[in-house]
Amino acid sequence: MRFTSLSSSLSLFTTWFVLQAAAAPAAGSQVLTPQDFKQTIADGVWFIEHFSPYCRHCRNFEPTWNRVVDNFEKEKPDLGIHLAQVNCALNGDLCTENGVTGYPQMNLYRNGLFVETFTKDRDFDILVDFLLARAEHTANPLSSSTAVEQEELVAEIVPVDENSVVHVSQAESNPLGEVISLTSETFDNFVSQAPTFVKFFAPWCGHCKKLAPTWTQVARRMQHKLNIAEVNCDEFKSLCSKQGVTGYPMLFYYSHGAKTEYSGSRKYEPLVAFADKAASPTMQPISAHDLDKVVHENPVAYVLLSSSHEHIVSEVTKDSQLLLGSPPVFVSSSKELFARYDIPATESWAILAFKDHDSKEPTSVFSPSSSDTLSTWLFANRLPTSLELSRDVFQQVMNAPHNPLVVIAATPNDVQNDVSSKLDDIAKKWRLRKSYVGKQDVVFTWMDADQWGSWMKSMYGVKVKEQPKVVVADHNRLIYWDRDTTGQPIQLNTVSIFSAIEGIYDSKIRSKHSENILERSLRVFNSSLTSTEGFIIAHPYMAVLLILGFLAAVVMAIKKLLDDDTDLQSEHRYIKGGRLD
Repeated sequence: MRFTSLSSSLSLFTTWFVLQAAAAPAAGSQVLTPQDFKQTIADGVWFIEHFSPYCRHCRNFEPTWNRVVDNFEKEKPDLGIHLAQVNCALNGDLCTENGVTGYPQMNLYRNGLFVETFTKDRDFDILVDFLLARAEHTANPLSSSTAVEQEELVAEIVPVDENSVVHVSQAESNPLGEVISLTSETFDNFVSQAPTFVKFFAPWCGHCKKLAPTWTQVARRMQHKLNIAEVNCDEFKSLCSKQGVTGYPMLFYYSHGAKTEYSGSRKYEPLVAFADKAASPTMQPISAHDLDKVVHENPVAYVLLSSSHEHIVSEVTKDSQLLLGSPPVFVSSSKELFARYDIPATESWAILAFKDHDSKEPTSVFSPSSSDTLSTWLFANRLPTSLELSRDVFQQVMNAPHNPLVVIAATPNDVQNDVSSKLDDIAKKWRLRKSYVGKQDVVFTWMDADQWGSWMKSMYGVKVKEQPKVVVADHNRLIYWDRDTTGQPIQLNTVSIFSAIEGIYDSKIRSKHSENILERSLRVFNSSLTSTEGFIIAHPYMAVLLILGFLAAVVMAIKKLLDDDTDLQSEHRYIKGGRLD
C-alpha cells in the first residue's frame, strides 16, 4: 500500500519535472510572466514571442529566434529593441489577455502599449528588416503610421486647394486599447460619441468563444484609432433585439447615428483591415489635373466640388463614414472642374460619381436640388457597373440599401476571363442607354460556378455545365427572372439581357420565387414573430393592455356561448313516444 502510494507520488513528480523541462524557454531570451510583464515592457520597444513548448512550429522557429535575439541584444544594443518571450503553456491567461490566437505569435509593444502583431514570414532577414524599421520609428514616433498615440491632440488638416484648408477635429477613441463592455444604459450614449465596432455575443456560443481573443487583439491594434466594444446578449436581450441581432456573434459598425453589419471573415487580418478602413480619413483632397488619375485607379470614385466648403464637407465626411473608404471620396474647389462638368453657377457644391475608370462624364450627380438624402445617394452609387460576385462583396451587392436588380452570370472556371470582359462591355452599353434613370438600378455580376454551383442551383435552379447561365435577381424580394421577353432563357449578350431588364421594368415577364412554399411560409411566420417581439419590447404597457383586452374578449365570447347554450337547453322540448317531455 505504502509502496503503491510512494510509486504514484514519484510518478507524478517525474511527470511534473518532465513537463517543466519541456516548457523551458529558448536559451538566451528573457522570459516574462504575469508578475513582471507590464513593468518590463513599460519603457522602450519590446518584441515579444508568445510560444508553447509543445508547438512544432515554435520548436522549428527557435534557432531563428535566437539569432534575432543575438542580433539586437548583443550586436546592436544601441538600437533600443528588446526581445523577450512568454510561455503560453505556463501563462495561458496572460497570452489570452495579449490577444494570442496561435503559436508562435510575436507582438510589438512601445512604452507598454500594443502596437502591432508580426504577420509576415518568420524568416531571419524579414524579422530583422521589420525590427530595424521600428527602430527608426522609435527615434521619431510621429513618422510611424502605427504611433497613433501622438495623434489625439492634433487636428487633422484637409487641404482643399492651394488657398484653403478644412479643419476637422479629431476625437480620441479607444485610449486604452481595450474592449469596452456595453449595457442597455450605456450603449446609445457610447456609440453616439465616436465611431464604434461592436460585437454582440452569448457566453455559451462556441464561435463567440473562438472570436474572443481575436477581438481583444483587434482592440489593442486599434488603440487611439477606433472604439472596440461588445454586448452580452444573455444579459441584455432587449438591447440585442432592438439592434437586429439574429445570431451570435454579430458585428456592427456604428458611426454618426447609422450602422452597417460586418459580414466578412472573423480572422484577425480581415477584421483589422475593416477597422483600419473605418478609422481612416474619409476624404482626400485633389486638384483638377489629379482627377483623371484617381478615377482611372478606382472602379468607383466620388468627387465633391465645393466653392463654399465648410458645411458640406462636414456633412459628406459624416455620411461617407459608413462607406469605409469604398469607394473613396475626394474633394476639390477647382473652378476648372465646375466648368468641365457643367455644374450650374447657382449650385455652390455638387458630388460626382465616376464609374468604370471613365472620367469623361459622371454616372450620377448629387446637388442641393437632389430629392434623395445624401446617405441614400452615396450607397446607391457605390457599386461599379460590373464586378465578380464573390464572398467579400456579396452582402454589399445583394443586400444593397437601394435594392438593385442584379444580373448574375454563373460562369465555368475555364471561361471566366472571357465572361468578365463580355459582361463589362454589356454593362457599359447599358449605362450609356440611360433607360434605367428613375428606375430600379442594375448591377452586372459574374459568379464562379465551381464555387457557388450548389447555391445557384438551390436559389435559381441553375445548373452550369460548359456555358454560363444568366439570371436577373431581386434579392430583397427573393425573386428572379431567367427568361427574356421572347420567352427564351436569358443569354449572355446585349439583346437578351436588355430585353429581360426592360421586360422586368414593364412587368412583361413573370418572376419566380427563390424559395419554395414551405420556406416562404416559415419566413412570413418568423417575420411576424419578430415584428410582434419588437412591438412588445418597444411598447410593453400597450402590449399588456392588448393582451388583457384579447383575453377579456375571449372570456366574454366563451361566456356568451355558454349562456346561449343554457338558454337553448331550458327552452328545448322534444316528443318521445308520442308524449310531451
